[in-house]
Amino acid sequence: MPQWLCNQMMRAFQKKDLRQIKLLNECWYFYRSKQTTKNEDGSRPEITLH
Repeated sequence: MPQWLCNQMMRAFQKKDLRQIKLLNECWYFYRSKQTTKNEDGSRPEITLH
């Protein structure tokens, strides 16, 4: 898990911000799914956040 995500997750848990926890959780699973899927040529796809 990237350090920036760990930091934000810890901050959200400390503040008991359920909305932020859910959002960060969704971001993590999206990030993981993109990292584990591979392109046809076997390379991993680039992740871009808009």
